Amino acid sequence: MSSKFWAELSNDYEKLFETEIGYDVIIYAGEESNIKEIHAHSNILCIRSIYFRTAFSNEWAEKKDGKFILRKPNISPNFLNIILRFIYCGNIELENLQGPDVLKLLVAVDELNIQSLISHIQEYLIEHQTEFLHQNPTGILETVYQHETFTDLWEFYLEKICKEPKILLESDEFINLKASLLELLLKSDDLNADEIEIWESLLKWCFAQLSMNNDPKKWNKEDITKIKGSLSRFISLIRFYNIKPEDFFYKVYCYKDILPQDLINDLLEFHIVPNMKPKTNNITPLRKSSLSFKLDSRLIDSEYIPLFASWIDKKDSSNYDKKMIPYEFKLLYRSGQNGFNATSFHRNCDNKGATIWVAKIQGSTQLIGGYNPLDWNGNCGWKSTADSFLFNFTDMKNTSTAKLGYVNIKDCAVSCYNDRGPSMGNLVCLNSNKWTYLSGTHYPNIDIISGNFTIEDFEIFQVIRK
Repeated sequence: MSSKFWAELSNDYEKLFETEIGYDVIIYAGEESNIKEIHAHSNILCIRSIYFRTAFSNEWAEKKDGKFILRKPNISPNFLNIILRFIYCGNIELENLQGPDVLKLLVAVDELNIQSLISHIQEYLIEHQTEFLHQNPTGILETVYQHETFTDLWEFYLEKICKEPKILLESDEFINLKASLLELLLKSDDLNADEIEIWESLLKWCFAQLSMNNDPKKWNKEDITKIKGSLSRFISLIRFYNIKPEDFFYKVYCYKDILPQDLINDLLEFHIVPNMKPKTNNITPLRKSSLSFKLDSRLIDSEYIPLFASWIDKKDSSNYDKKMIPYEFKLLYRSGQNGFNATSFHRNCDNKGATIWVAKIQGSTQLIGGYNPLDWNGNCGWKSTADSFLFNFTDMKNTSTAKLGYVNIKDCAVSCYNDRGPSMGNLVCLNSNKWTYLSGTHYPNIDIISGNFTIEDFEIFQVIRK
C-alpha cells in the first residue's frame, strides 16, 4: 500500500529552491539597473520544462566552472522567481498581481513554454481580471494575437468584440490596430454591427494610417492611389449589399474613386433597378449576429428573436434573418427587478398592446413563454384571439429544443385578472412566483411541467412592428 505526501514533497522542493543547495544554474534576469542573479538546479528545470531541457542539451547556455549561465533580460526577476517557484513545487499565487503584470507574466511563461501554466493564467485573467481586459482592448488583443498559445484569451476577445464591436471600433487605439488583425476581425460573420458602421470604421483606420484628409474633394491622383492600396485587402470583406440605399448614397458612393469600378456599377444597378438581385461574384452573406435593436434581457439572447418574429407571423418554411426582423422587442417588466406580484406586472404591461413573455422554471433547464397579440388590461376574464401561442425550450441554452403550440380554443386564449400575472389557457401565473399548468385542450401539449411549479425569473417584452 502506497502513501502520498504531496504537500510535504512540494514544500521540500520549495525549500530547495529557496536555499539553493547544490545549484548548478545561474540566470541573470532583467536588464540595466534591475538585473538579478537567480540560482536553480538543471535537473529539475529539465524535467519540468522543455525550454530548459532544450537550452541545456543544445548548449544555448554558456557553461562556466561547472554551472550553466543563462541571460533573460526580457523577463523581470520577480516574474522569473514566480515561474521557477511553480516549476519546483507546482504552486503559484496571482492574487497579488495587477492585471497588466499578470499579462506580462503570461508572456514570460509563453517564452519558457510551460503549457500548463499558460492555460492556468489565461483562465485566471478571464475569470478574475475582466475589467482589466476591457481597459485597452486594442493593445491587449494585439498581444494575444502575437502568441499562438493564448487560444483561450483569443476566443474570449473575439467573442466579446463580435458581440460588442464598439468596444474596439470606438476605442482611441483602434486606428493603431495592425492590418492583419483588422482583416481577421472583418472576416467574422458574427461581428454584431451595422455594415455601414464597419465601413466607416475601416475608412477611419485607413485615413489615420496614411495621415490623410477624409474629404474626397481634397484628394489628388496620388492620394487616391495610396488609399486604394491601403484598402485593397479589405474591400471584399465589406458586405456592401447589406448597406441601406441612403447610407450607400451618402456614405459609400462619395468614395467611388477608391472602390473598384465594377463594384460601384453593380451596387448602383442593385439600388436603382427594381427587383435587381446582387451580382453573385460580389455578394457576401449577412453577418449573423446583427439585430436592429438592443435586446435587454437576462434570460434570452439574440438567437431567440428570429424564432419569435417568425412564430408571430406564422412563417412555416423558414425563420426571419436577423437583419429582416419586422419587430422590435422592448422590455416592459422583469420580475427580479420589478417584483414578483400582479400589481407590478399590470402597472408595467397593461395597455401596451402585443407582448411576448419568457419565464425560467426553477430547478430545471426549461424556458417557457407565450405570445399575447392583444393586451393584459382589464379584470375581465377570458379574451379571444386565434393568434396567441405558448412555447417551451426544454434546454434554454439550445433554441433547437423549442416546442410551439398555437391556441386551439380561441375564446380561452388569454386570461386577464388584476390578481394574476400573464395567464394563457391552462397556464396560470398566480400573484407571486408560483405558477400552475394543467394540460388540456386550450393549447397543444408542448411538455410544460404539469402541476404547480416555481418561476426563478420572467420577463415581458412589448412587440413593436417597425
